[in-house]
Amino acid sequence: MHSTGCVPIGSSRKAALEDGEMTESATGHETDSGYFSEENSADVVIDRIAAATDPRLKQIMASAIRHLHAFVKEVEPTQEEWGKAIAFFTETGQICNEWRQEYILLSDILGVSMLVDAINNRKPSGATETTVLGPFHVADAPRYQHGANICLDGKGEPLLVQGRVTDTQGRPIAGALLDVWQANDEGFYDVQQKGVQPEMNLRGIFETDTDGRYWFRSVRPKYYPIPDDGPVGKLLRQMGRHPYRPAHIHFIVGAAGFEPITTHIFTPDCPYLHSDAVFGVKEDLIADFHQVNDANQAAELGLGEHQYLGALAGPRRRHRDPVTHQPT
Repeated sequence: MHSTGCVPIGSSRKAALEDGEMTESATGHETDSGYFSEENSADVVIDRIAAATDPRLKQIMASAIRHLHAFVKEVEPTQEEWGKAIAFFTETGQICNEWRQEYILLSDILGVSMLVDAINNRKPSGATETTVLGPFHVADAPRYQHGANICLDGKGEPLLVQGRVTDTQGRPIAGALLDVWQANDEGFYDVQQKGVQPEMNLRGIFETDTDGRYWFRSVRPKYYPIPDDGPVGKLLRQMGRHPYRPAHIHFIVGAAGFEPITTHIFTPDCPYLHSDAVFGVKEDLIADFHQVNDANQAAELGLGEHQYLGALAGPRRRHRDPVTHQPT
């Protein structure tokens, strides 16, 4: 029976065996033949997955193990800190349900969701930038004719949205479908305010005309917070960050023979434009808003009596995807 040596407080964290240490001469085996140590930890764990039959899984897990072990060695967490980390992930899982995915939210606030989106949507020159889908898309939105108003309760500052769908060479695409959705002037989506907002409020599907153009009426969106009442929100506060997403309108644009895109267009004067909680803002997606100050022009554009309100013309730059928005 071997006794172990206790390490005094303030000395090295490593404990040493007082006697009976395994050596090649005593056991016939090398000391590092698969046994775990701080120095070889990642290699030992990776060796244990050598029999994995899925090569992609094997590649991913080997990289994850190596980076995770390097992270632990870099920060050297205490047992208490590691326990808090486990508790955080446990709580994150426990708050998830059929309509709330806290792990996606964690991925969002760490910029990982946007990084995965960027890696999987590398586009050629002239392509529209993509961004994350978000949790509030609803399938089977109503289909409207051009000029229709997707604001069903009439609340908010009237807005005209207009643009053009082209290929990367600037040629118009007729018959492209635009699936549009947004928050209202208080920063809420219809699915967040059932019984308050009309069903399918501020949602719609439009088809481009023969010149690739589309236009519809809406209201100016407002910024809003991501769900911050759970462990991810608490982490945001501990990191000194706010939970807000800048005001935006969502688009999914697709056409036969072209790759679809999922993107946003952002209002240019939002106070959270440069600090989006989920890192979704890209410069090319910041839209131009033009104020309409003439009452007759406002009426002609279908903006009602609120003549000071704006028309949204699309992204500032002509970096376009196979399907995209183009300034008019």
